[in-house]
Amino acid sequence: MQEKEPEVSLAAQLAALGSEPRLKILAELSGGPLHVSELARRVSMSRQLLYLHLAKLEEAGFVSGAADIAADGKSLKLYSLNHFELGINIATILGAYPPGR
Repeated sequence: MQEKEPEVSLAAQLAALGSEPRLKILAELSGGPLHVSELARRVSMSRQLLYLHLAKLEEAGFVSGAADIAADGKSLKLYSLNHFELGINIATILGAYPPGR
C-alpha cells in the first residue's frame, strides 16, 4: 500500500511564502530547474543560506530537489518548482482552522 504524503498546513505554506528571498527563489525557478550554485548567484545569496530557504520551500511542497551529476563527475543538487496554486480568503482559513476546533 502506498503511503499518502502528509498534508502541509496552511500556516506552514504561508510561512514559507512570507519571505522575500523565498519569493525570489520561486521566481527564478519558474524558468526551469537550476543547480544550487547557479540559483545562489541569481538571488545573490550564499549557498548555505540558500539551502535553508530551499528546505523551507521543499517542506511546504513548493520545490523539489534531486541529485544530479555534472560532466566532470561532481555531485550537484538540482531544484525545480512544483506546480501549486494557493488562494487565500476567509473560507480557506475556516476550512483549515474551523472555529471551536
